[in-house]
Amino acid sequence: MNDANANNPDGNVIFSGTKEVAENLKFDQSRLQEWLGDSLPSAGKIIDVAQFKGGQSNPTYKIITEQKELVLRRKPPGILLPSAHAVDREYKVMTALKDTAVPVPQTYGLCEDEDVIGTSFFVMDFLDGDIYWDLLLEDKSLEERKAIYKSKNQVIAELHKVDYTAVGLGDYGKPGNYIARQVSRWTKQYLASETETILAMNNLIDWLPANIPDEDETSIVHGDYRLDNMVFGKDNRVMGVLDWELSTLGHPIADFNYHCMSWRNIPQLADEKFCQENGIPTEQEYRNMYSESTGKNLDEHWEFYSIFNIFKLAGILQGIMGRVRDGTAASKHAEDRGKQVVPLAEAAWSLVEQNYK
Repeated sequence: MNDANANNPDGNVIFSGTKEVAENLKFDQSRLQEWLGDSLPSAGKIIDVAQFKGGQSNPTYKIITEQKELVLRRKPPGILLPSAHAVDREYKVMTALKDTAVPVPQTYGLCEDEDVIGTSFFVMDFLDGDIYWDLLLEDKSLEERKAIYKSKNQVIAELHKVDYTAVGLGDYGKPGNYIARQVSRWTKQYLASETETILAMNNLIDWLPANIPDEDETSIVHGDYRLDNMVFGKDNRVMGVLDWELSTLGHPIADFNYHCMSWRNIPQLADEKFCQENGIPTEQEYRNMYSESTGKNLDEHWEFYSIFNIFKLAGILQGIMGRVRDGTAASKHAEDRGKQVVPLAEAAWSLVEQNYK
């Protein structure tokens, strides 16, 4: 297994910080100033606008005003899939979580009037902290690593404990049957994008629907909860969770299992001795921390959720291969990612054979 985002010690150089706004993503600052004047008059005049380097699908800008440092996140310009780039959903979930134990940036308004900057956007606080890309945290001390892993575990546990109806997110997704719906969705995507016969994928498509655990529950799920989607303060605690584009109502254990995939695909994290010597919890210790916080038993069906998440990742990557086939994703990077489908499918089917045969 290999995830291109799993461990990227150079990510802080490539993706961190800001740059001049790309020509195709520039907008009329005077229109934004008018909107800020109505929505956040205390911010004052805009002094500078820069674009964050990060490879998010939603272009993100740092807005410096006389009184505040803000972040603007917008839909990209151009023709988009109807459900993609849902900045309105990101705004909704972060705003709803404001008074919970889940740290999120303060939000200041959603603008769906495309006449302002060309696409929908929302504005939130800029968090002046650190984003880490290297899951091994090689430049940190043993105690700092322990604190960082403890905090990110605590935050996802708190997210899954939030009463989603009480915070106004009862309509944020469909409660129940999340795994079945996801298996169906990614099966359809895989078949629509299929470029070769992969026996292991066909086996998984048959096996998964018949083996979904009978432990259905619903919580808010982040969908892409990983180290580089968090901002950390000087105390090594999470200041804010970012990039809620894939969030919905779903199954908390599936969400947590996805977050734990790095223990399977980074050799050092798979080595318990390495973890113990470097202040990083082993997968089992990390699971135990979550269980203590949430009261959830992860033992009985853990491998099923691993199989499901690897299958889902294979489905996502096959979609990229489909775009390569159709000539809409011609980059070498896209093709390389697509080539991971076979080893991912075989890894998932191997887990079925080890645990269920």
